[in-house]
Amino acid sequence: MTLPTTARRRGLLALSIACALSLPLAAHAQTTSKSSKGTSREQQLEQRVNQLEQQLAELKAMIQEQKAATTQATQTAQQAQVAATQAQTTAQATSTKVEATPKPQFTTAPGLSVALHGFVSATVFGQDRTFINYGNGQNAEIPAPPTAANKANGYTGSLSGADVRNTRFWLDFTGAKLTENWIGSGRIEMDFFGGNNGTGAYAQQQPVPRLRQAYMDIINPTSGTTVRIGQMWDLMFPLENTPTSLSHIAFPLSYGSGIVGWRYPGVIVMQDLNHGSDGVKWRFDVAVLEGNWSGPQNTAGTATLNYLNGGAAHFNPQVEARLHAQGKDWLGYLTAHYSEIDLHGVGDIAPKPPRDKLQSIGYDLGGQWKPGPWTFKGLVYTGKALGEIFGAMSQFGNIKEAGGFVQAGYNFTPKWSVNAFYAAARPNREDVMAWTAPGTATAPGVGLLRNNMSALSLQYASGNYELGVEWIYDNLRYQAKNSLSSQTVSGNQVSFSGMYKF
Repeated sequence: MTLPTTARRRGLLALSIACALSLPLAAHAQTTSKSSKGTSREQQLEQRVNQLEQQLAELKAMIQEQKAATTQATQTAQQAQVAATQAQTTAQATSTKVEATPKPQFTTAPGLSVALHGFVSATVFGQDRTFINYGNGQNAEIPAPPTAANKANGYTGSLSGADVRNTRFWLDFTGAKLTENWIGSGRIEMDFFGGNNGTGAYAQQQPVPRLRQAYMDIINPTSGTTVRIGQMWDLMFPLENTPTSLSHIAFPLSYGSGIVGWRYPGVIVMQDLNHGSDGVKWRFDVAVLEGNWSGPQNTAGTATLNYLNGGAAHFNPQVEARLHAQGKDWLGYLTAHYSEIDLHGVGDIAPKPPRDKLQSIGYDLGGQWKPGPWTFKGLVYTGKALGEIFGAMSQFGNIKEAGGFVQAGYNFTPKWSVNAFYAAARPNREDVMAWTAPGTATAPGVGLLRNNMSALSLQYASGNYELGVEWIYDNLRYQAKNSLSSQTVSGNQVSFSGMYKF
């Protein structure tokens, strides 16, 4: 209705102006013909013209005000419409965000936060030989020497299957406070390599959870000090430098035959040496951990029971130290290990062992480098009596050895990568044979003398998912206790693995 009203006002204004202008013209004509009226009449006309001009100016101002009012009303309506649209959009976005925000799954003590992480892992594999010490599937490491019966019938132990035991989850706890300067955190970590639920027909599909780590951290952010108490990896294990593999995670490639280390209860103190400075980060770690051994109270394949074993007698601890350095695209470390093993066990139940005590000593040097799309990993180690930390292919005795691994990986696209791996373990032959159990006449003890593992994998990673195919070839040299010469056996495993991380 605004625009028609404005048009009428403009028409009336034009008519008024025409009428007003016609009057002075007529008056002026009469004034000219009647000159007798003179100057007074001209003054009246001039005043009348001034009045009309003033009225005209007022009418123009009224028109401008009307135009401004119309424009402002239009803009106000448009702004109101935009504001309404924005409000609707904001409401929809807020509603969507509220619906998308996950609700807390569980709570804990006040002031603490809990994060659940882990991964689901599945592997389909095929092997042309069974593997010993640790098992088959996702923890296959060392091929099994053939038995006399296998040699007689030509059976190699080939098998295939599916394995999900690498599946793992952990809880990270943060927010605890000890004092003004010390804060705390913790972790509980589980996987499913704890065995099977019974031995019946359905046991294989019921893997038992296994406690991997359970520790608390007490941290001083000012000094760069961390005290870790509980069960965790010892310092000889390359936790930050394990070989890349989707099939071998809980049992890394060459575990026990190129990599040593195990998880123990104890205390580890980690101290930053140049805390807060730029450049290379240096850290020094010291660990005091529980010991163990395959000796009294856990012989003949039985499990260590109620702390009654040679390594834990009187809590002879393992003592380890590590110097760790890390730069922008590399890391390196040097580790030393020492423990004393009492072979009599708790209560001197084995009065005549081969010797009373052993000294377990070990060193490893390792590192990782990532230049561009390449990743290089590796370590070398040496020592003696390292059976308690998976040394000498888990053979227990005063056995000297050396070993290590190297791996090269290349990302030829952001999602595709290829990895080549090699590892070797070299226990001393004389030491192995001296500490190998005699066995029986039909099943003599077998000493594992040397092992070589090679692996090649192709992996695809996208978001939380990883897929990969892997081939492992392992060659083992072994010798029976009653034999004068050694023999070799090899095994292959081909696997396809998938992982979902959360």
